[in-house]
Amino acid sequence: MWWRVLIIAIAYLLIGAHFLRFNQIELAIFAAILPSLMLIKHVVATRLLQLGLVLGCIFVWGISTVDFVQMRMAMDAPWLRLACIMSGVMAFTLFAAYCCNGLTTRDKGLHLYY
Repeated sequence: MWWRVLIIAIAYLLIGAHFLRFNQIELAIFAAILPSLMLIKHVVATRLLQLGLVLGCIFVWGISTVDFVQMRMAMDAPWLRLACIMSGVMAFTLFAAYCCNGLTTRDKGLHLYY
């Protein structure tokens, strides 16, 4: 369970670092504080975390990827490595959104199969 918390926190910190790069301090602080919703063991809090990660993937990483790749292509600079890295970041963010599903389960690791 601790690895889910770590992955989700890293994903939100990456989004916050992206906002910080463009001097959007308020959004960076909001993205850095949002993982504290993991302390609330409720389905609504988990869904808000997932929604934030999916929207961050689309509207932060997706739009930035398109903009950066277009900028590189316009300058005749190599862009394929950038596209691969940004695709990996988007995949990591979506994986973090998927990891939110296990936050509300109260599994103690004991499975009894009959």
